[in-house]
Amino acid sequence: MLKPSIVKELKNIVGPDYLSTLPEDMVAYSYDATQREVLPWAVARPASAQEVSEILRLANRELFPVVPRGAGTGMSGGSVPVHGGLVLSLERMNRILEIDDDNQFCTIGGNVAECAGGLRAVKYGVTKDYVLGLEVVLPTGEIIRTGARTAKSVAGYDLTKLIVGSEGTLGVATTVILRLLPLPESVRTISAFFSTIEGAASAVAKIIASRIIPRALEFVDRHALRAVENYLKEDIAGGAAAMLLVEVDGAADSTARESERIAEIMTQAGALHVKKAETDAEREQLWKARRSISPALYTIKPKKVNEDIVVPRSRIPDILREIEEIAKRYDLLIVNFGHAGDGNIHTNIMIDEADKPRAESAVKEIFEATLRMGGSISGEHGIGLSKAAYLPMEVGPAALAAMKHIKQALDPNNILNPGKIFVECQENSKF
Repeated sequence: MLKPSIVKELKNIVGPDYLSTLPEDMVAYSYDATQREVLPWAVARPASAQEVSEILRLANRELFPVVPRGAGTGMSGGSVPVHGGLVLSLERMNRILEIDDDNQFCTIGGNVAECAGGLRAVKYGVTKDYVLGLEVVLPTGEIIRTGARTAKSVAGYDLTKLIVGSEGTLGVATTVILRLLPLPESVRTISAFFSTIEGAASAVAKIIASRIIPRALEFVDRHALRAVENYLKEDIAGGAAAMLLVEVDGAADSTARESERIAEIMTQAGALHVKKAETDAEREQLWKARRSISPALYTIKPKKVNEDIVVPRSRIPDILREIEEIAKRYDLLIVNFGHAGDGNIHTNIMIDEADKPRAESAVKEIFEATLRMGGSISGEHGIGLSKAAYLPMEVGPAALAAMKHIKQALDPNNILNPGKIFVECQENSKF
């Protein structure tokens, strides 16, 4: 626990209204979407980089852990305070400081720690592709600025890319300079259902090969479809084994041509039926099944192990077949959906307490199969707590050592978000 003198200093830094040790607040900041829960010792809500700097300098002096936290929606345990300590909530740092229309840049406070992806990454990329510069408070309290407000900058090491995706272990981003894009003139949405996974995967490959780059290209397997149908009480798929949801954007004439071509490709690939949204209401209806998956899965079993593997797009059928064999071998229900356009599949092992040991073995085999196919064990959720034991499977010893050297150089006392990414940090932490 934090000494009363430290609590007093923290209150002096952020103000008494923004430092809490109340039990109910400790519970509220103790978990993320992984459902792992560890109570912190206190919660601070700073409003400036200077306040963050003073907190981290105090933490280095008194040697207590600090865990940065945004909204607490992470899927790998990155914001769980596994060693207690102080949760550093950035919720007050939410102002738009400037919008620069001429250069299409803006500066906002935000959370780039996970290098998040999402539905539109297939066309627009992920967070790191839009972060031009940062104001960062290093673990020892120094405030630095990285990158530039320009489209190009190669002045020294790319510290911006180092911080983006570092899961709150190398610094706390207090200002983010982002590249902006204009909104598209037109959006078209098409869905299709297939009798086999192979048919859906073939359609994905043919869409990409046609030189059409959709802004979203989503895949849903039969288990997810059945769960959604049970949840919504609707026959959405008519017994189909897979669903594709495709969206294109751009100029109106271009999206009209592309949507027609995509519908043709999916029909030729064996789609049972294809539907094109003609209105905003129809578009929302097509997205309804995809957006209902997460709540629907909890109607199957009370818990799930959610992984976010990535394979080359051409290997999607192979990894899905492998996962199906693993599910049979361990007598588990594994539900797959996700971003087929960039090969990022969300693999959900539905479990109760009795299933946990088998699920852990299944996860290891899924990761092994993913790496054999030239993939990655995490596309957008990060390593955090849940994948730390598996990181050495993907990165070699020399690369892993280099990562640890960087952490040690920037955070010599292992103050900032200890216990994440590296198993050794979990096992050998001083906290």
